[in-house]
Amino acid sequence: MTQTSLICGSIAIDTILQFPNRFDSILLPDQLHKVNVSFLAPTMRTEFGGCAPNIAYNLQMLGGEPRIVGVMGQDNAAYMARFRKLGLATDNILIKQDAYNAQCFVTADQDNNQINAFHPGAMSYAHENEVAKAGPARIAIISPDGHLGMKKHAEDLSKLHIPFIFDPGQQLPMFNGEELIDFIDKATYVTTNDYEIELLIERTGLSLADIASRVEALIITRGEQGSEIHTKGQRIDIPAVPVTAALDPTGCGDAYRAGLLFGITQGWHWETTGRLASLLGAIKIAHKGAQNHSFTAAQIADQFEAAFGYRF
Repeated sequence: MTQTSLICGSIAIDTILQFPNRFDSILLPDQLHKVNVSFLAPTMRTEFGGCAPNIAYNLQMLGGEPRIVGVMGQDNAAYMARFRKLGLATDNILIKQDAYNAQCFVTADQDNNQINAFHPGAMSYAHENEVAKAGPARIAIISPDGHLGMKKHAEDLSKLHIPFIFDPGQQLPMFNGEELIDFIDKATYVTTNDYEIELLIERTGLSLADIASRVEALIITRGEQGSEIHTKGQRIDIPAVPVTAALDPTGCGDAYRAGLLFGITQGWHWETTGRLASLLGAIKIAHKGAQNHSFTAAQIADQFEAAFGYRF
């Protein structure tokens, strides 16, 4: 049986500009209704991002078989070259020549306050990328993507009888309660962070226990407080792995989800699957950017044993 994981989600480029001062040194509180300012940013870096590649990047290093299902624009060359270098399949990445890649422009000040602009670009055409063309799969994940694409992929995966994780992330506010309940009922697993689960409860009118009862597992991450897995009427608490330096939380949730996918495809117990996911999040947070950390499967096995006292 195939161990392929279909990774449906955004493919994006992040451009991070650093303003070496505080925004309030330029922004005047009583003049915010007519802002026309420029922040001089001497340093700039570009990071490869997007939920789908972030998840696939981690899953590939674990020894999994990720297949990205996403959309890119006319400016895809650099990212496609990276995929080829990493050995990630690009067959199911749709190219829209009349659009640009999804991209986020981040301007951060010395206190790490941020002013962001996000351009969805090619991501808006996710519904045109047929998930059936990706072939058979053991599991899939629907991570943040175009609104119509997320709905279409859930519908198609359900028809194809491919179990999937629903990971609404920052796109959760785009859906109403009825749409979210439909996602939950089609999904095999649901994963959120601590803020998103509260919003999901509010939007759907379902309790945490109600949501958990409709899926095989509900996974909730809570940052440095660890995570919890609700399955079959039980709650499994997963400890956070201590980190020496929390440099950048960007992509930590995606790394965690790669751990979930790997554990599920391996048929592991939830305790071990959750611990691996927790470890990946801790490794990622010690690096700037979502795809600048690296490890081998053997190194992960050793780090897992050091953190939890047994080998997976």
